[in-house]
Amino acid sequence: MPFDVLSFVAHGLMPLPWWGYIVVTLVLTHITIAAVTIYLHRHSAHRALDLHPAISHFFRFWLWLTTGMLTKEWTAIHRKHHAKCETVDDPHSPQVRGLGTVFFQGTELYRAEAKNQETLDKYGRGTPDDWIERNVYSRYGWQGVGLMLAIDIMLFGPIGATIWAVQMAWIPVLAAGVVNGVGHFWGYRNFATGDASTNIVPWGILIGGEELHNNHHAFGSSAKLSAQWYEVDLGWGYIRMLEALGLAQVKKLPPKLQIARTSKHVPDMATLEAIIAHRYVVARAYARSLKEACATELAALRERVGHAELSHVPSMRRLKGWLSGGHGAALRDPERATLARAMDRSKALATIYSMRQELNALWERSTDSSEQLLARLQDWCRRAEDSGIAPLAQFSLQLKRYA
Repeated sequence: MPFDVLSFVAHGLMPLPWWGYIVVTLVLTHITIAAVTIYLHRHSAHRALDLHPAISHFFRFWLWLTTGMLTKEWTAIHRKHHAKCETVDDPHSPQVRGLGTVFFQGTELYRAEAKNQETLDKYGRGTPDDWIERNVYSRYGWQGVGLMLAIDIMLFGPIGATIWAVQMAWIPVLAAGVVNGVGHFWGYRNFATGDASTNIVPWGILIGGEELHNNHHAFGSSAKLSAQWYEVDLGWGYIRMLEALGLAQVKKLPPKLQIARTSKHVPDMATLEAIIAHRYVVARAYARSLKEACATELAALRERVGHAELSHVPSMRRLKGWLSGGHGAALRDPERATLARAMDRSKALATIYSMRQELNALWERSTDSSEQLLARLQDWCRRAEDSGIAPLAQFSLQLKRYA
C-alpha cells in the first residue's frame, strides 16, 4: 500500500479513535509516575530497593524524555525535604510557604533548589555519574522533552502536541503540586509523625502510591507505602512484579509490631526496642486510649469554670493533637497558656499530658544509654499504673505486651 502523506500529516503513524488518544495519554503519563515513585523516590532517594541496571536506565531515559529532571537533583531535593521538613530550609513545605505557593509554583521551587550546589553536594551522593549522565542527560535537558514532542507528533499527528503538553504537566501538577502541597496540608494520618504529612486518599493509584504520604514519612526507607489493609500502593505492586522477574530486590520494609498475649511484669529491653521502633504507632495509640478520659475531664472542667472562662478551656480536637505529639505539638504562646490553665485546674489532664511528653522523650534521648532508657520506661509504667487513671494504666499494660 502506498504511503499516504495526507493521512500521516493529519493522524501520524498511529491513527486512533478519540478514546484511544485518552488511553495512550494515561499510559504514557502513568509510566512517568512509575519512574518517579519506583526509581527516583524509593530506589534513588531512600535506597529501599535495588533495581536491575536495565530497568534503572530505562527509567532514567524515560524521565529525560518526559520531565528533563536529573536523578541527582531530584534525589538531593527530596532528601533535604526529609531532613528539614516543615522548616524554612524545607524546599517545598506548604506549612512554611503556603499551600497555594507549593501547589501552583512547585516546579519553580524545584528549579530554584536545584541551583543550590550545597544541596546537591550534601544530599545528592550515590546518584548516577556515568558518561551518559554527564554528557547527555545533564547537558541536554530540554532536548529530551523536545525529542518526546517530535515522537508524539510523528506517532499521533497534531494531537500529539496535546498529548505531549499533558505529559509535561503531569509531574508538576501531581507530584510537585499535589504530593508536596496537599500531602502536607490535607488528608488523614495513620502515624503521629513530627511533621504535617498526610495520606491524601487510601488508594495510591493515580500517583502510584505517593498518595500515602504520611505512611512514607513514618517509614521513609520502606519500599512499601501502604500500611492499612484498605490502602492500595500500586507502586508496590509493580515492585513485586519486578522482584518476581528478578529485576528488583527489596531491601527495606516497615518493622512489624509483635504483641504478646500477656503483659510482662516489667518492661524489658525488647519492649523498649519495640516502642522506639514503633514510636508513631505508640503515639497514635496513646491519643486514642486517653481520648475518652480527656473528654470527660474537659466536660467536667467546663462545668467548673463557668461560661465566662470557657475560652480558657482547650477543645478536644486541639488536646488530642497535643497528645498525639504530631505536627503542631510545638505550642504557640496562646495555646501554651490555655493548656497550662487547663492543667492547673485538672490533675488528670496534667498527668495525661506530662506522661505523654515523657513517653516522647524515650525515643528522643539519643545520648542516654539503653539501660537508662529502660529504667525510664519501667518507672513510667509503674507511675502510669499507679496514677488512678484507668485508661492510662491499661495503656501501660498494653505497652508491656510489645515485643
